[in-house]
Amino acid sequence: NDIRTTLQALTAIADNCNSLHTNAYDEAITTPTPESVRRAMAVQLITSMEMGLTKNETPLQGSHYIEWLTDHVEEAVLQEFDRISDRGGVLQAMEFQYQRNKIQSESYIYEHMKHDGTLPIVGVNTFVADSDSSEEPVVVPLSRSSDEEKQDQIKRLRGFKERNQDYAEAAKDRLKTAALDSTANLFETLMSVSRVLSLGQISDVLYECGGQYRRNM
Repeated sequence: NDIRTTLQALTAIADNCNSLHTNAYDEAITTPTPESVRRAMAVQLITSMEMGLTKNETPLQGSHYIEWLTDHVEEAVLQEFDRISDRGGVLQAMEFQYQRNKIQSESYIYEHMKHDGTLPIVGVNTFVADSDSSEEPVVVPLSRSSDEEKQDQIKRLRGFKERNQDYAEAAKDRLKTAALDSTANLFETLMSVSRVLSLGQISDVLYECGGQYRRNM
């Protein structure tokens, strides 16, 4: 994973990315540990400080291969925009669940290629270590809240609602008005009402305005 992340970072830098984040290996299952964060951060430090790739605006400027790849990616993106446009735009395409179905179908294709070996992933479906490998498995501690922490959070939430109950209804009305007004700055309103409304209260208002997604089974 360290090697794979390094190559992904190098690819991003070579493609002149504006912002780069390298994941810690345990992010998917717990709060990243200091050791995993340090390893992820080291990837960026080595590529930027030792290799100096970030000192050049385009490290591989003039590379025919990079230009060819960029053109093909741009062409694929424009084709996808055309497909969405043909369906009436982003919102209309969402009504047909085009984006969701596209993500699901692409995920299915990816998993299928991974399982049948069409897409080789070192250590996953090719060059897999023997079961009797001497390498010690890494035990990653999972983050779990104690019951005391959960009850404390519930208590603080109730206290937050009690302190702001005199302002909650007015804030809900203001949020509802902004959500239904296509010209309003909804984000600005969210920042304001979050001082007196909890995430659950805000979600309930937005569900009331726009409905709540339920996947068709």
